[in-house]
Amino acid sequence: MVGDLKKKKAAQKTEDAQWNREEVLEDFRICCVSREVSLMARKEVLTGKAKFAVTGDGKEVPQVAMAKAFLKGDYRAGYYRDQTWMFALGIVSLEAYFAQLYADTENDPFSGGRQMNNHFATPIVDPQTGEWANQLEQYNVSSDVSCTAGQMARALGFAFASKKYRESKALSQGTPFSVNGNEVCFSTIGDASTSEGIFWEVINAAGVLQVPLVISVWDDGYGISVPVEYQTTKGSISAVLSGFEPDENNAGVRIYTEKAWRYPDLVALYKRVIDDARQQHQPALIHIEEVTQPQGHSTSGSHERYKSKERLQWERDFDCILQMEQWMIAEGLASPDEIRQIRDKARKTVKEARDRAWKAYASPTIQTRKQVEGIYQEMLGSHPQIQALVKEAQELITPVISELLQSARRIVYQTIGEDSAARQELVTWIKKIEALAKQRYHTHLYSETPNAALKVPVVAPEYSEDSPVKNGFEILNAYFDAIIEKDPRVYGFGEDVGKIGDVNQGFAGLQAKHGEERVFDTGIREWSIMGQAIGMSMRGLKPIAEIQYLDYLLYGLEPLSDDVACLRYRTNGIQTAPLIVRTRGHRLEGIWHAGSPMGMMISSLRGMCILTPRNMTQAAGMYNTMLRSDEPAIIVECLNGYRLKEQLPDNIGTFTVPVGVPETLHEGTDVTLVTYGSCVRVAQEGMKMLEKMGISVELIDVQSLLPFDVHHHIVESLKKTNRVVFMDEDVPGGANAYMMREVLEIQGGYQFLDAAPLTITAKAHRPPYGSDGDYFTKPNPEDVFETIYKLMYEGEPGRFKGFLG
Repeated sequence: MVGDLKKKKAAQKTEDAQWNREEVLEDFRICCVSREVSLMARKEVLTGKAKFAVTGDGKEVPQVAMAKAFLKGDYRAGYYRDQTWMFALGIVSLEAYFAQLYADTENDPFSGGRQMNNHFATPIVDPQTGEWANQLEQYNVSSDVSCTAGQMARALGFAFASKKYRESKALSQGTPFSVNGNEVCFSTIGDASTSEGIFWEVINAAGVLQVPLVISVWDDGYGISVPVEYQTTKGSISAVLSGFEPDENNAGVRIYTEKAWRYPDLVALYKRVIDDARQQHQPALIHIEEVTQPQGHSTSGSHERYKSKERLQWERDFDCILQMEQWMIAEGLASPDEIRQIRDKARKTVKEARDRAWKAYASPTIQTRKQVEGIYQEMLGSHPQIQALVKEAQELITPVISELLQSARRIVYQTIGEDSAARQELVTWIKKIEALAKQRYHTHLYSETPNAALKVPVVAPEYSEDSPVKNGFEILNAYFDAIIEKDPRVYGFGEDVGKIGDVNQGFAGLQAKHGEERVFDTGIREWSIMGQAIGMSMRGLKPIAEIQYLDYLLYGLEPLSDDVACLRYRTNGIQTAPLIVRTRGHRLEGIWHAGSPMGMMISSLRGMCILTPRNMTQAAGMYNTMLRSDEPAIIVECLNGYRLKEQLPDNIGTFTVPVGVPETLHEGTDVTLVTYGSCVRVAQEGMKMLEKMGISVELIDVQSLLPFDVHHHIVESLKKTNRVVFMDEDVPGGANAYMMREVLEIQGGYQFLDAAPLTITAKAHRPPYGSDGDYFTKPNPEDVFETIYKLMYEGEPGRFKGFLG
């Protein structure tokens, strides 16, 4: 026992003696620079030059240790305290850090001023061409989200993509995304955020799937002001997770602990754990304990309000940089004088970088202010009434562009009806600033590349005398079979998708034919299923991830809304996650199997395409369109359409359906009926009764809600009919209200109406399970007949008889 201990100490001494002095000094320099950045960021907020800051102070040493194991091709799914890690890898310059702190739209390379500080991202697509970057030649950083634990879902997906690349002979080599699946996903999270449900969902999924995911938990003992004892059972995330340790079959998640201030142990631990994950695809969690947070949670308050004097003193004594400094001196790697010089230089370097970043940010605004104030002086001669507004503008202290624009617009309002060359110059200036703002803040919500969904060529379905008539689910089955056969990047997965081929048989028999690697089951965990799809799609794969019923989309809505839908926007076009979510909804029976929450989706998923095929042939064409695009989509299949008969196109794997383009299914002259999905068939049945009354209905299937009628097709119908009814299965004021605004306000359709626009919707409550619940809760053919007949009677009482006598 004693001999073993001596051997261990001797081995440790040998290892210590092998430290590369210059490498250690460089790591220490990065830690000191990062600490100064944190201190400076707080000062910039307190002086009013920045609005808010979250910083990574206290985590410097473990992050430089972690950076040593991070290789090009690997992925980061972190959170907003990873600045030291980014400095160590050279991903973030000091100037870029401060540019983001100031929300500098021109010099923030990670988000173009759209995200708060410490939210990083590396380019994975070209925002102009849409081409993928070679991810093997760079460190890959997925765009941060502020939502606690929001990074966990996609972290699973990045690691899962490595598993898929390793499994696939066709994809393991020769792509810009992977070499035999050797890439590791590094994820970081604060200890308090491990209380979030998605953290536990991902831990469980990672253990089941066995993917190269390594999670680092930074434990500073608090969640903002709430101590860990109120956050985590046993007060320790590693203790709670001990049951996830691998069993005799090596299934599970390896759990490690280390102190945040032990530099040599951290370096050794990260190297060992990451090497294992890379080679064996073994997930792991590293619990970094005794982390300090010298400035508290953020610039919003002081941690002295909730930490005891003893705790604050302990944090000063066990500051990770101080502890590293003491270790370096003890090991003879640096003298106190050298350390002092490094600290002094770090302070000077950060200050100089801060000054350069501020000048780059502020100078254009200063010049713009001089320009507009010059115009004001010219206007005063002919417009003396603006004197007070000009004075207000002159008193602004370091204004931003929007404040200058606000003043200018009010001065223009003050001079309405008057004219002068100076006023016209101001109007021109306002238009220029508004155009600049549009470019800075209103671009890249959807793809602007040649691969945008709107630019996918339209290929019509082809039929012949031999084209068979099939059930709707068989149409989809033939489609999925064809596309999986053709493209090794396509994967289908979700609850019950693999072995039984999904609950409606769209994937029936395809796992047996194409293998479990391509068509597979998942656990019941919608949030992390979406995460798998996110990571796969960002690494060049083409996932079709299923949410079994539309009602259950709520479980997966957070990652779609907070991550996928805004990803391209919040990165200013340099990242995208072109996944496809397959689901089914609208009509069936019961509260949780007949939902049509389209308004919820429209409001929360701007940035995604929301497609609503009326049948399975349309759905197949929409899948084709989205697989050829670089945008994410949800395709909502009609739940009551799988057994309806359709003709199978001869070109099932290649034809496309354009997004954002409605289809006129029946031309008419009296009224325009706008609908989609299962309601199309309801409308057609109601129209048959109306035809007998001499009422001609123009039926339009919008096909996609996002984007919506990009060519303004529907308003052309209103010019002819002068009446419109919007119909769907959402609640009153849901998607119908959205469609009405698009047609009447955006397309200007109001000016062509001779009668009030009407809606036919479901009831405000969910449909009951009873056999007649569907009829009384959702729109039916009789509702269509009565609504349109009454509309016609009110406009032409001489032509029609009063309804019901």
